[in-house]
Formats: sequence, C-alpha cells, structure tokens
Amino acid sequence: MSYQTTETIQRLWDDFLRESLAEVPPEQRQQFAQQFEDRFSELLQNAANGGGDGFLDLVGFGDKGAVEFENLPYPYVQPDFDDSVVPSQLHAAAELYYIYQHERMKVFKVVDVLLKLFRLGKMRIQRGPGARALYLVEKWKPLRYGTRDRMIAYRRAFNYGSSKAPAGAITNVNFHRQLVGFIVAVAQYFRDLQVSEVIRGGPMINQRPFGSSATVQRLGIDLRYALDRSTYGNIFALTMEVGHYLNSVLKLLDAPDIKKAFDANTKWNVIEVVSNRYLGGTAEPSQRAKMAESGRRILQFVADNNFETSVDPHLFQTELRPIGPHAEAWLAAYRTTPEGQRFPGVPSALRSTRDRKSLPI
Repeated sequence: MSYQTTETIQRLWDDFLRESLAEVPPEQRQQFAQQFEDRFSELLQNAANGGGDGFLDLVGFGDKGAVEFENLPYPYVQPDFDDSVVPSQLHAAAELYYIYQHERMKVFKVVDVLLKLFRLGKMRIQRGPGARALYLVEKWKPLRYGTRDRMIAYRRAFNYGSSKAPAGAITNVNFHRQLVGFIVAVAQYFRDLQVSEVIRGGPMINQRPFGSSATVQRLGIDLRYALDRSTYGNIFALTMEVGHYLNSVLKLLDAPDIKKAFDANTKWNVIEVVSNRYLGGTAEPSQRAKMAESGRRILQFVADNNFETSVDPHLFQTELRPIGPHAEAWLAAYRTTPEGQRFPGVPSALRSTRDRKSLPI
C-alpha cells in the first residue's frame, strides 16, 4: 500500500469510526471502539508488509526507477520495545528479592552460627534431623554460591548492600525508587477507586474506573525494563541455587532438635534467639517476611504484564486488583523499617512502634 493511500485511509478512518459508533448503543461503544482500534492497527501493519523494497524505490534503484513520494510503500514500524524483555530474568529478579529479604533477616548468618556451634560442640544435638541437616549443609558448602556472590547479585539487580559491583557490569541504581514509586501508585490507584465508589454509591454506576492507570503503567514499564537490563549473567542460576538452599535452611531451622536446643517453638524463634545472642540483635523479621512475600508477588506481576497502552481500563483494573492488598501490605511493613522511616507521610505514631534497640536474650 502506497504512502498516499495509507495517509488517505488514516484521514478517513476517524470519520468512519465516528459514524459507526454513533449507531452503537452508548453502553457498547467502548467495547467496539477498542475492537476498531485493534483492527485498524492490524490493517496498517499488514498493508506495510508488502513494501520491503521501499528504500530502493526511494533512491531510484528499484524496477520502477525513481518513484514519487506519494507512491512509495508506507514505512510502518511495529512498536515492540516494551515486549523486548527476557521473562526468565524478571522472574529470577522476583525470587532474588525474596531471598534478599531473608538475607536481611539474618537467616544465612544464623545457619553459619549454628554450623560453628555444632562444630565446636556448643550445641547439644547429635543424631536428630537438625544435626543431620547441619552436617549436610556443611558438606555442600563448597559447591554453593557464597555470600560474596549473593552480595554482588543484590548490588547488580537492586543496588542494595555495600558490596562493590564488578567493573563493567550494569547496576540497577534506580530500582528502589522505582519499586517504591510503583507500589505507591498501585496503592493510590485503589484508594482513589474506593473513594469514587463511595461517592458514586456503588462500583457499577456508569462502569467508569476513577483511578488513572497511566502512572501505574509508566512506572511498571520502567521497573520492568531496568530489571531486565541488570539481571543477565548468573542471576538466574544463582537464584535457583540459593532458592533451594534457603528452602533447605528453613526446614533445618524448623527441626525439633534445633528448636529444643534454643527453647523455641518455631523456626522464627530460633532465628530471633540466635540473632540476639550472637549477631547483635534481630533485623525486623516480621516486616521483612511481609516485604518478601508481597514484594515477590508484585515483581512477578511486573514480569508477566506488558502494560499495553490500549488495554481496556476495566480489564486492567481486574488484573491489578490482586496486587492492591500486596501493595498496601508492603508499604505498611516498609514504613516501620529503619530505611522506611524517611518515607513521606509516615505519622509519628507509626514511627514510635519501632524499638530503637533490641534487648539481649
């Protein structure tokens, strides 16, 4: 299809769309408008596919010699930037975030302490499941990614920690600001929606979403793109290995003989007791556990959603709805962590809920 023909069709399309939608009942116009838009984009793309030699016609090297501008093929370029990501890397980033929060809870350091106590005979266990698990963990240790590898991965993917990123590697320096911005936008979206439902008297009136999805989509695309750029290399393999290791470690801490050795009822009690006795105090286990759960779910949503601009607002609202409670839960937990104290809008009453110093046990 020539450039002039395409230009004429584009100019007449609005008139056709206006006349067609005028005959459609008002409650069905939005549905048909989106279908018309999708069909128009498909026709333009198919028509442009036959113009592969447009450049030769333009410079006069084609079979027809020099061709006028209006007779040149239309150079339609399919936008695919937002879809150019590696899904496995984004899912690995979500799992790595879950692992990072357990790192902040000192889970791995607690196991190292238990290994030391077990080796030195300072912990009264010998033949139980916890003792066997500690023996296996110690034997597998040379085969695993170590602390330094994990720290470099956190630095590259999230810009977290004090480890220096390898020279030449891409570091996702804006991750935290983008993550907080996206979660705040999702939470604000549903707060606005709730306000609109109260004002209108119900969610079905006019079927109009009140919250703006543009901010959520913009921040989600930026977060997705930055994670995809920085999670190449060994991040996927490291996440798989450390994820299995974390699973084994949590089972180890829940072993009856381990819990009995520290007079604990759950594995989280073991982490708290060991942290207070040997590691200088606990590190917000309750908040970090919620941030790990909700943060991973939010990053999985970001990985699986391409945030299409033309998505139906009601469909987007339905897809986003399961993430709303996670966004609020993550924000509530983050605001009570030391770095979250600087979060805008944190009331003084919420700041006072944090203990300044853990008491030794």
